[in-house]
Amino acid sequence: MYRFLLSRQWVILTLLALALIPAMIELGFWQLHRHEHRVAQNALIAANLAAKPVPVTELTSPGHTVPRSDYWRTVTATGTFDTAHEVVVRRRTSNDDRVGYHVLTPLILDDGRAVVVNRGWIPADGDQRDFPTVPAPPKGEVTIAGRLKADETSAATGIRDLGDLPPRQVMLINSDRQEKALGRTFLGGYIELTSPAPEGGSPQLVQSPDDSSIGPHMAYAVQWWLFVAAVPVGWGILVRNERRNRLAAAAKSAAKAEAEAGKESAESEPAPASA
Repeated sequence: MYRFLLSRQWVILTLLALALIPAMIELGFWQLHRHEHRVAQNALIAANLAAKPVPVTELTSPGHTVPRSDYWRTVTATGTFDTAHEVVVRRRTSNDDRVGYHVLTPLILDDGRAVVVNRGWIPADGDQRDFPTVPAPPKGEVTIAGRLKADETSAATGIRDLGDLPPRQVMLINSDRQEKALGRTFLGGYIELTSPAPEGGSPQLVQSPDDSSIGPHMAYAVQWWLFVAAVPVGWGILVRNERRNRLAAAAKSAAKAEAEAGKESAESEPAPASA
């Protein structure tokens, strides 16, 4: 009664079920690896935020690519802000998801080199083709602290680096481009300012990265693996229902045939002779 499994419809259904099982197993492991990556990143963030602050020149230098192991390390730097070469980064969001700009101001160090400092977020205040009004940084020599970050690229961030932008506006935070634009040596990467806090709260300092949330990836992994178990169970239920329906249809057909045979037999019997 299981010969129906050899039909084209059931062969296709069975092959589909067999293909789904390894695919969903792989999707489960993919989500598991994302969970493990998130846990490892949270541990790195927590450790680096808790690490003792060090001078920025101990962790980066001109042309240096900041490794992930140094992301979010607290660094210090002493110098003078160069507001004449300040630029803003378009399409950046505030801590409450409003769209505006990040303010990048070069900090000129005592040895003449510079480091890009992200002073924080300001709102878009009018025509985006014009340079926005930017609160001034402290004047004179200042010592700052902040989180060390790597230079942004389109490949790493997914942000398209648009051309033909208005003057002093950029899409990415990148020390190499600032170096080419200013003709001054820059340290690799940039500093995400944490102190001193700006007067009046603007620019708004970029909030500290989240090191507590692990996201839903583990739940998704378990969900995919539950789907793996559900595939053969569902296939078995479909087979059982198909067999039951076929048995019921066969029984109904047999009963109908028997009834028709009985009717034909009754009609073929000779009528009793009359007295």
